[in-house]
Amino acid sequence: MNHSLKQAGILVAVVVAIAGAFLVTRKAGPDATPASVPAPAPLAGHSRPDSMKPFQKPESSELQQKLTAEQFAVTQQCGTEPPFRNAYWDNKKPGIYVDVVSGEPLFSSLDKFDSGTGWPSFTKPVIETQVVEKADRAHGMVRTEVRSKQADSHLGHVFDDGPGPKGQRYCINSASLRFVPVERMAEEGYAAHLGPFIEAGLIGTPAAAAAPEASVSPAGKETAVLAGGCFWGMEEILRKIPGVLDTQVGYTGGTVDHPTYELICTGKTGHAEGLRIDFDPAQISYEQLLGYFFRMHDPTTLNRQHNDVGTQYRSAIFFTSEAQRATAEKVKAQFDASGRFKRPIVTEITAASTFHPAEEYHQNYLLKNPNGYNCHVLRD
Repeated sequence: MNHSLKQAGILVAVVVAIAGAFLVTRKAGPDATPASVPAPAPLAGHSRPDSMKPFQKPESSELQQKLTAEQFAVTQQCGTEPPFRNAYWDNKKPGIYVDVVSGEPLFSSLDKFDSGTGWPSFTKPVIETQVVEKADRAHGMVRTEVRSKQADSHLGHVFDDGPGPKGQRYCINSASLRFVPVERMAEEGYAAHLGPFIEAGLIGTPAAAAAPEASVSPAGKETAVLAGGCFWGMEEILRKIPGVLDTQVGYTGGTVDHPTYELICTGKTGHAEGLRIDFDPAQISYEQLLGYFFRMHDPTTLNRQHNDVGTQYRSAIFFTSEAQRATAEKVKAQFDASGRFKRPIVTEITAASTFHPAEEYHQNYLLKNPNGYNCHVLRD
């Protein structure tokens, strides 16, 4: 979009984000709102994998010293972190989430989903009996609080508006959790919970998982880099497509190291506003992904998408392999010959270069700001 329009949108977003810390969201979140802090860290000396002796909760004074201020406020004082400004709301990596105080396993990435609330959401606990439900009558309403069984940590709340057979949404604070990646689960004592990940094809046998060099196979992931105007709208459409694992907006195709939004808006760096997409080729092919790409923007306008004018808004496919290049050429030719567009397609097809992630406020912008500027529509 035009630089001044986007700056205005960013200013509104900042105001909304600040106000959001004091308002109740449309979908109820874990609770209230203290300030944001860095990602939750494990509580040294008290992380208890399955194989260790029963957990004994430290005194409050000891917890206050070893937990961050936000972790203590959430787990011990029933606080709530701000939405979209916490460690795990958008974490898509496979693994389990354990209590930050005790280490007891609570939730799995296999049951995690994007609820749009800005907090980690799950359809169920790893072990039903490890999560205790209590009536919460604070703030003039009746809700169901969830707490960890052994550490008695406040986790968040459970609501009856989720997906899955039971229709539940466990809305949990990141500050109450520590994430253990699947490749480290055996090493940290959580091998007993590897079964579902093995069945899902995310890791090998338990013996292989225990090896230090074991990791999730990259065979189920491929990366595409695309540019088609303002990256906000592109990401909002593509992140929802089945088979898309992760998205990140950024700057690519230019000549300057460490570009900023203000710098690329001058048009002097050669960068395009791009989107890096990690996808599972078993669920969606690169060709199908490009089909969405050509349907969501106008590939016939040079350095322009609607009101957004400049080289940073050009239409481009940055291929990461010769197979991707050949597919891109084929799909472009098919759309060019389809009669769908009145003018020739001018989409650039070039080798991928360094992708520089954009500033944090740009990431998932329209998810954080549903009424923000967007000129992208997925056409039939």
